[in-house]
Amino acid sequence: MFIQDLRQDFYNRLVGKRLLIIVNYDIDAICGSKILQSLFKYDHMLYSVVPIMGIAGLQRAYNEHQGDVKFVILVNCGGCVDVVELLQPEEDVIFFICDAHRPLDVCNIYSDRQVCILGDPALEESIPAFESIFCESDDEGDSEHEADEDDGANDSGAGGSDEEDAEKNERPPAQKLSRLERHEQRVMKQRQRRTWENERDRIMFEYTQYGFYGRSTAFTIFELAWKLSKDNMDLLWWAIVGLTEQLILGKIESSAYTLEIENVQSHVSRLTNKTNDQTNMSASKINFENDLHLVLYRHWTVVESMRYSMYCACKLRLWTLRGEKRLHELLVEMGLPLAQARQMFSSMDLVLRQEFYKTIEKLAEKYGIPDIVYGSFTLSYGYRNRYSAADYVYGMLAILESVKKDKTPEDCFLEALDSLSRNHRNIMVEGIENAKLLLSSIFKQVQSSLESHQVLSTGTFFYYILNEENSYFSYPYGLTLLAKFMLNGHVTTSRSRQAPELPLIASCPVDLERGLCLLVGIPPVREDSPKNFFGKAFEQAASKSNAVILQDFFETSLIQIRQNDLAKFLDALTVLLA
Repeated sequence: MFIQDLRQDFYNRLVGKRLLIIVNYDIDAICGSKILQSLFKYDHMLYSVVPIMGIAGLQRAYNEHQGDVKFVILVNCGGCVDVVELLQPEEDVIFFICDAHRPLDVCNIYSDRQVCILGDPALEESIPAFESIFCESDDEGDSEHEADEDDGANDSGAGGSDEEDAEKNERPPAQKLSRLERHEQRVMKQRQRRTWENERDRIMFEYTQYGFYGRSTAFTIFELAWKLSKDNMDLLWWAIVGLTEQLILGKIESSAYTLEIENVQSHVSRLTNKTNDQTNMSASKINFENDLHLVLYRHWTVVESMRYSMYCACKLRLWTLRGEKRLHELLVEMGLPLAQARQMFSSMDLVLRQEFYKTIEKLAEKYGIPDIVYGSFTLSYGYRNRYSAADYVYGMLAILESVKKDKTPEDCFLEALDSLSRNHRNIMVEGIENAKLLLSSIFKQVQSSLESHQVLSTGTFFYYILNEENSYFSYPYGLTLLAKFMLNGHVTTSRSRQAPELPLIASCPVDLERGLCLLVGIPPVREDSPKNFFGKAFEQAASKSNAVILQDFFETSLIQIRQNDLAKFLDALTVLLA
């Protein structure tokens, strides 16, 4: 059931209640939960926040914390699974789902009481009609009842007397055919049911075939804060970070991002005017500006930022000597001396810093990087602190990936949550430094793999397999970023015309002792849509090859598989996608 009036049907129902907030392990979800917590603190509400990493985590979190909680909020999780079937809650427990993953589970959509989805049904794509996927018929019960009647009639006929046979002969013809008619009706009903079930399977396959993302959860929750008149610059910034994560990780199209930032700009203007009277140098200020697709360039050197940015590196082929030479040519035309380009951007000559954006935009077409410019937001506070939304995304991403023996995923989650606060600037600074290490490791891995031709083709997809555990790539975010960079880099260097139309599957061990590896599917470069078909493809390939896989992530294109099963799984996938 969708609820659109979030103030009345969602927030006002929660006031004064004890709440359980279950949050998925991603940046958009963390930003959304941070906004929610800010609202709940404002109204002195009791709540527990539990981070999870998958479906098993959702079950465990609910079972451990359900207690006397009657209202459960699921942030970026639970929308794509039948929550009631999965968690088996008491009848008076209500789930509120704010989830950007699509497609939503039809049982959640048509639940009339226990499941409430925060959002507008008009924005959803091709939700199947209720009558086309749910049937309230009792055909099977009727069939069994009729069959019993027939058997009873046969028994009585066998043991009956001659008088009964005589009575039967005296019945009108219509009554004589009634048993045959009943049988025909039963056959017709079974045939109709089979036809209906086949049609339902087709509709459900088409509906669930692709995994994709809807509107940012953080921005949905921010609009609730706005309607409650409890919004401020900090809440808006967290919503912007959640939205920017969707763009940077390719979860939404750039056109959807552009439409959304128009809404964001109106909120920025409104809140800027609202706080103008109280402005001082310690207050935060958000600005909209055209930015560059160069990773962390405000906190790095220009040379390293350009080399480790996927877009720029792939367009200029910066892992080759020719690409490096072309980068130097670009810097020369920009009038940027190599000595300046190799020092921190903040330490560069003031005039060069001010002219940097204009000069690179002017030369973008000539050097084949026309899309390097995009609209973004920056946060300024104090005298020296200036961050773009993308800086926050990469910093938080590195924090979430920094799981170690003495640092659990829950610790990383809480650290990422704290990094959003301006009071904990040191956490974000450390996250950005770790992000630099992650991005440079990705580039070096791509460079060595492309030079040694480790990306192989089956004819229907590319595959890239790492054979050793890696502190960066044994985690979902790191492996996904590596796979995207690898696919774009391989397509750029490949002479095959078919290359832009083929997807990539990348694999990295996560636990060599247990023989488990993480596997991700990346859609083809040529496909503009971020829709991913690998969720269903993995499911079918595992079924055909009898491979044991674990589809526990809410991101369906990510699975865990036994290394022993990997070869036969890829063979089955090759046949399936042929």
